[in-house]
Amino acid sequence: MTSTYFKPAAHLRDWLQAPLQPIRAAIDSIEVGDPRLAHFLCRWIPARCPFERDVVLLGHKIMHIPPMCKLNPFYDQVVGLRFRALSFLAEQGEDISRYL
Repeated sequence: MTSTYFKPAAHLRDWLQAPLQPIRAAIDSIEVGDPRLAHFLCRWIPARCPFERDVVLLGHKIMHIPPMCKLNPFYDQVVGLRFRALSFLAEQGEDISRYL
């Protein structure tokens, strides 16, 4: 007798994320072929999570606010889009050091 191992949590996660797949695919399909678009994307997509902070009072660290960007369901696609824009600018011979 064999039993099938069923992962209800993974199945639920896949079911909840299924409506997001068309948006993820749309972001992944954006091709960066214009320098103006690449500069715009590099300016508006931050290089690191802007929400991560250390709360300091009188020189002592009281608490740390962790990065919340990973909670964004499109985080990987947006970071990939920024990377494609940076790669395009680097291939064009432009200086990308201001965006790093």
